[in-house]
Amino acid sequence: MGAATATGATDDLRSIPVLEAPYDYAHFSRLAGPATDPTAATEATTETEPTTATAPGAPPPYRVQYRSLLRREPHRLRAALLLLAAPVVEAVLLVWLLLPGHWPVRPGETHTWLLVGDKVMIGIIAVVEVFRLVNVVSNTHATLVARDPVPVTPEAGTRVAFLTTCVPGKEPPEMVRATLTAALAVRHDGPYDVWLLDEGNDPAMRSLCTELGACHFSRRGIERWNQPEGRFRARTKHGNYNSWLLAHGSDYDFWASVDTDHVPLPEFCERMLGYFRDPDVAFVVGPQVYGNYRSSGSAVTKFSESQQFLFHALIQRAGNRYGAPMFVGTNNAVRISALQSIGGLYDSITEDMATGLEFHRRRNPATGARWKSVYTPDVLAVGEGPSSWTDFFSQQLRWSRGTYETLLTQYWRAVRRLSPGRLLNYTLMVCFYPMAALTWLLGGLSSVLYLGFGASGVHVSSEIWMMLYSDAAALQVLLYTWNRKHNVSPHEPAGSSGVAGMVMSALCGPIYAASFLQAALRLRSRFVVTPKGDSASPDRPATFRIHLFWALVFGGAVTASFFTGHGHVAMRTWACLALFLSLLPVLVLAADAVRRRRARPTSTLSVTGATPTAATTPATTPATAQCVPPHGRTAPTARAAAPAGSSASTAPTAAAPPASAAPTAR
Repeated sequence: MGAATATGATDDLRSIPVLEAPYDYAHFSRLAGPATDPTAATEATTETEPTTATAPGAPPPYRVQYRSLLRREPHRLRAALLLLAAPVVEAVLLVWLLLPGHWPVRPGETHTWLLVGDKVMIGIIAVVEVFRLVNVVSNTHATLVARDPVPVTPEAGTRVAFLTTCVPGKEPPEMVRATLTAALAVRHDGPYDVWLLDEGNDPAMRSLCTELGACHFSRRGIERWNQPEGRFRARTKHGNYNSWLLAHGSDYDFWASVDTDHVPLPEFCERMLGYFRDPDVAFVVGPQVYGNYRSSGSAVTKFSESQQFLFHALIQRAGNRYGAPMFVGTNNAVRISALQSIGGLYDSITEDMATGLEFHRRRNPATGARWKSVYTPDVLAVGEGPSSWTDFFSQQLRWSRGTYETLLTQYWRAVRRLSPGRLLNYTLMVCFYPMAALTWLLGGLSSVLYLGFGASGVHVSSEIWMMLYSDAAALQVLLYTWNRKHNVSPHEPAGSSGVAGMVMSALCGPIYAASFLQAALRLRSRFVVTPKGDSASPDRPATFRIHLFWALVFGGAVTASFFTGHGHVAMRTWACLALFLSLLPVLVLAADAVRRRRARPTSTLSVTGATPTAATTPATTPATAQCVPPHGRTAPTARAAAPAGSSASTAPTAAAPPASAAPTAR
């Protein structure tokens, strides 16, 4: 593609105001550091992956190298004390609570059911406190081993397909246009095509692809690509991608991919593809951030962005230690030959996590080494987060249910084929949802048993319990906030504590519990696409039915305690806190409504240059692809004179905000 066309694509990119306020994407797109020549990368590293055997006289293959976050910490002594104190205090609390001297003793005749209730209460306390200890150990472990990869420049000439999907009625045409326009402006030194994988084979989408110069693919009407189960399951993201993989995957070396509500930055390929110089890297993933952080006008978007901090800023970085960060479907790059070797994306409602696990338990047939993955903290795509409680709860229900399905059907088969480090990393990750769900369920049961019926787990001093519990909780919060320095979100205000994210995770307890019960009862689940833009689902009373049920449970237990006389401060405190969390989404919704009524009306943002499109009309005949021959264009590339690692200076760095966006949010 000529220089004029590349400039035009960049100009179009500048005219997409998907964000209301400017953020320093230039800085956050290079959090891993400058990209270097691979032969010089070893000078700045602290750790490398072991190499496989090579032929005599042949240079060893490149291996991804890493920098430890903790080794760069200037206050290592404070960090060491915090990392030691947090799990120790939690362990002391656990042991102290379960001392035999604290078990209840009921003299005289007592109902058998009450004695059984006492034993159940002791068991509940033990399980819940063990879960708390595991969470602390998990966060401590992640803090100890978290590391960033050393970026290197990608190989020139590789064939890349940039993929995004479209589902009828879920993505507004303006959003699809913005994503395709940004993808066409991504820089890559080699053959490069942009593909829209359209589930509906919509004439308007085909017309849009023709107008922009993108390729169009649809599996609609092709029976072998629309099966009730398996890797080509109908109406699923993985079925859509696997159909394209079978039809066109062999024409490319890698795919780069974002969800349709994500706008990739121009340096997307430059910052991701270099890690594929390591022949054992199967995929590379980046963090998920929400560009509608302010413009949505909803507290849900802000809180859900904050909730993701721990996973994207810490847990994924810990995965780098074992070459096994989780596969995330929102924005990634994949070695197509590696994906073909495992049969494509895995059939699951959370296909990304399931596919990543398949990769990590398999070996590269070319080298005999295990496939590995890389997580880069660079923000290379800006997405759209849920703007309503309905969509947020639907998202969390699907993510948690997918994890339960992975545990029940896939994880136990992969255990024996994972290395010890990967087994530890995956176990700590997949345990989060079931532990959160069981903590909520057991907490509800214990509240009813004690406050309502008088079953007693342990008899302890309220003062000592409050002291130990508050110390343990304070150390956990301190560890969490201390790690906020590694936050990868360009949107959260500087110095924010992340409390909103912690609260958001806590109030998801009822959702995780409902999902857990559905999985345990083997109730059928289905893939649900989160609506985007103006298609966002409104909040209705039914949205909060799960939370309101638990509000009745905990509210009833607290009320009963005033009549039964069973009012231990620990149990009543827990029940009141759970009651507050159950009602919090409704309170936040009401506060949002009040704020909107008081706010002055503002104009609605629109996509410059977007033209109205016809309503989605399914095609009556099958159509597989509409495109120029493979590699019909070459993506814009940085000027040859630019030094390595400085590609951001050759074109606007931020894909989403206007070109004038310069102030930093940090």
